[in-house]
This record gives sequence, C-alpha cells and structure tokens, in this order.
Amino acid sequence: MGHLVVQQFVTLDGFAANLDNEFTAYELLDGGTDDFDQSQVTWLDGVEAMVLGANTYRMFVGFWPTPEAADEVITGPLNALRRHVFSRTLSHAPWGDLPAATLECGDAVEAIRRIKAETAGIVVLWGSLSLSRTFFAAGEVDEVRLVVMPVVIGAGRGVFPADTDPAVLDLRGARSFNDGLVELHYALRAAPEW
Repeated sequence: MGHLVVQQFVTLDGFAANLDNEFTAYELLDGGTDDFDQSQVTWLDGVEAMVLGANTYRMFVGFWPTPEAADEVITGPLNALRRHVFSRTLSHAPWGDLPAATLECGDAVEAIRRIKAETAGIVVLWGSLSLSRTFFAAGEVDEVRLVVMPVVIGAGRGVFPADTDPAVLDLRGARSFNDGLVELHYALRAAPEW
C-alpha cells in the first residue's frame, strides 16, 4: 500500500500561499535551486503518483508538459508520474501531449484511499491546500515534507488551518541547500488516546 506525502513550499513565516491563493514567494529567490532540484529527482525515483487539486493542476499543466519546462531536471520524472486531479468542476484533465490525468470527481477521501491502495510507493500531493487539509482531517497523510524558503511575505495561507487538531510529528530528516532552502521531512505519529 502506498503512502501519501504532502510536500509544500512555505515561506519562513509559514505561508504556503498568498492571501489571493497564489504563491509568488518563489519569484523572490535570488539564486538558482539546482541542488534542491537534483535532490527532487532522486526523491522522485520512489514516487509513483501525484495528486493535485484543480487550481494547482491548472498551474502545473501550464508549465510542466510544455516546451518551456524541457530544461528543468525534474521535468522527465515529474511527467512520468501517474496523475490524479481532484475536481468537481473540470470535465477533463489533459497533460499536454502526454496521457491525461485521471479526474477524481467523487468523494476525495474515498478516492485517496483507493489511490493509496493501488500504489506500492509514494503518492505526492503538491500545493492544493484545500485538498491537503481534507486529507489531514481524514487521517490520510502519512508524511510531510516542508521546503522552507528564505522569504517572508507577512500574510497568507498556512499549510495547516487554524482549527487543525493537535498532532505530533516525528522528524525524519532535515537538509539545507545552497540556495537557502531547507527541507524538513516529518512522519505523522498516531494520535494519543486521551
């Protein structure tokens, strides 16, 4: 059975999106992210599928399956993943010239449970804050990989909503990169019985 990993880029002040749900903080970075990108290529070897919400899908499909992404080192591994797009509004989810994503229009929790059951490796969720919150609330997230950027934006949406139940996570690893990014890798711990 696969496990669900939520990987989110966050600012140093803890935001994964601006107040308007865009994420422009990445554009503030001065240097390249070559060493982080190479680390992602290695990590993607164990990833079998990605899940995206409709908004993140629109952002991804506008870049990753296009010629503009050809020089990015993660383009090949990312485009090789099975893709699932969660949406009640989209009628199809093409992926450039590659096979279309599977559209998940029903109950999101039931769908992620099915996807995890059909997968031996990692299922990754990028962006898609509303979807990740649904999966956290249902207890379906197994790991969290936060990529902390050396940027402060002052206000925005966090990875976890204000009404999140308390949880304890186990640190599995931490790694810094020459561009100032720091990746924190956590596994969710089973909630204690009170």
